[in-house]
Amino acid sequence: MNTAEGGPAEEARRASEASVVVRLVTDAQRGDRSAFGELYLRFSRMVHGILLARVPRPEVEDLVHEVFVTALQSLGALHDAAAFGGWLAAITRNRAHDRHRRHRPTQELPPDIAGDRHPEGEGTAVLAAIRALPEAYRETLVLRLVEGMTGPEIAERTGLSHGSVRVNLHRGMGLLRERLGKGRAS
Repeated sequence: MNTAEGGPAEEARRASEASVVVRLVTDAQRGDRSAFGELYLRFSRMVHGILLARVPRPEVEDLVHEVFVTALQSLGALHDAAAFGGWLAAITRNRAHDRHRRHRPTQELPPDIAGDRHPEGEGTAVLAAIRALPEAYRETLVLRLVEGMTGPEIAERTGLSHGSVRVNLHRGMGLLRERLGKGRAS
């Protein structure tokens, strides 16, 4: 077994986490708001990262809340509590897509605009480079690099396979290094 995936102890931890999520979803479907609050705590980084990969940064926080309001309102329609992470990721992607349909495209100011160097300038440039990558890599890179999630956490929360996450991270990092390296002097 690959050490990145972990051994039996890691598998047991993931199984335990999955059963906790199923219990929280089931409790939330029965009206337990504190269970839904716990789901928010466990999945808000994932939702934030997916949105950050797709929409302008100033809109992300409001959209995170909209996603969870939608999820709370639609929770009764979720038939498989174990699929909560993937279901929530789909709601998040749909909300980002709806935002694009409703709003005119905006463009953030380039990080090299005249003025004092801002501490977020380099981060903004990296985020812009990630957003320029193919969609398949954007989400996993933001979840890993910005939200600090591990590969197994990304797979667990989004419903993607561990192999897909690993491949997307590997290929996405290669493309990101290539794009960021092109703008630098040797």
